[in-house]
Amino acid sequence: MLARLLRPRHEASAHCDLPCGVYDPAQARIEAESVKAIIKKYAENDDPVFRTRALIIKEQRAELVKHHLWVLWTDYFKPPHLEQYPQLHQLFWDATKLAGAAGAKGTVDPSLADDLLAKIDEIAKIFWETKAA
Repeated sequence: MLARLLRPRHEASAHCDLPCGVYDPAQARIEAESVKAIIKKYAENDDPVFRTRALIIKEQRAELVKHHLWVLWTDYFKPPHLEQYPQLHQLFWDATKLAGAAGAKGTVDPSLADDLLAKIDEIAKIFWETKAA
């Protein structure tokens, strides 16, 4: 009975469990930089245990890239942004694909990590333009 009385009547969720309004593409970029650095360390090391650990961590970081990008796409950017920057949908599509299994998460190709960072930079440029407006 007491648990029923104390249960919240409304539930809300956001990337930080509170609609704080704090967004920054730097979060995705930091994780993507980590992916790129891990790919480099992986290539420079022959120890199978190290390489296994590196792949696991790289995949976790790539998943965080996708998470931070989706938070921006679904929580920050609104229809007026898409009207002003019609390339946004394609940029997010490309960036999340580059972070996913077909990209940095599923490979150790450093050029894909560079491509991912370039897409994040394009998104960041638009993000900061919208913040300045």
